[in-house]
Amino acid sequence: MKIFDSHTHLNDEAFLGQEATYVQRAAQLGVVKMAMVGSNTKLNAGALKLAADFPQIYAIIGWHPEDAKDFDAVAEQELRQQLQLPKVIAVGEIGLDYHWDTSPRDVQRTVFRKQLALAKELDLPVSIHTREALQDTYDILKAAQLPAGRIIMHSFNAEVEWVKRFLDLGAYLSYSGVVTFKNAAYLRDSLKQTPLDKLLVETDAPYLTPIPYRGKMNEPGYTRYVVEGIAKELGLPTATIAQQTYRNALKVFDLEDSK
Repeated sequence: MKIFDSHTHLNDEAFLGQEATYVQRAAQLGVVKMAMVGSNTKLNAGALKLAADFPQIYAIIGWHPEDAKDFDAVAEQELRQQLQLPKVIAVGEIGLDYHWDTSPRDVQRTVFRKQLALAKELDLPVSIHTREALQDTYDILKAAQLPAGRIIMHSFNAEVEWVKRFLDLGAYLSYSGVVTFKNAAYLRDSLKQTPLDKLLVETDAPYLTPIPYRGKMNEPGYTRYVVEGIAKELGLPTATIAQQTYRNALKVFDLEDSK
């Protein structure tokens, strides 16, 4: 069984100096590829280094809405250059966060649009962060007119009425450990309306730890339990969900299977 963690953060300080151990632990659980996601200068650099150091790791780099206030012309030029490096597979995580509001909302929207334009120019997919900002996120994505199959809704966490709207934009919906939480029945309803060929899985480690390890620090290997939770909910074999989401990740990231 092969699993692709489409969004994780071994570049987070929580894993510093232990990255190889977590990569090995992931492999033991069938997680053989992972996308390492940045969000600012430091974390983008970390994602790039991990992608260079490990054959099974790829980099997604961009500027998170929380850090949008620091995205200036110098940062934009650096990002443009980094996005053209080997093993960079997407722009992210980018989007809107109206929960923390650490960057002014108008700045978030401007930086979001700039990065979408950059992704379109370089023909890269985008990994989207949205929190308490679904309508604005949707409106900006729709206006950007990215090619079908280039949008990933990272840690999709919305009611069922949003599923069709994002699917109509050609998006993939990536489910994290939240889908296993007892209080997330609404999200499992959304899952059931997500076509298998538009489904991705992720950990967002060290956050959003799935059951049965909720309450402990998340890690990439725990994508296995996200897959198991989805399979149980859909009444399908775990291997079916693993295979389909692995295939979907290769497609959206334009990768070939090396094994």
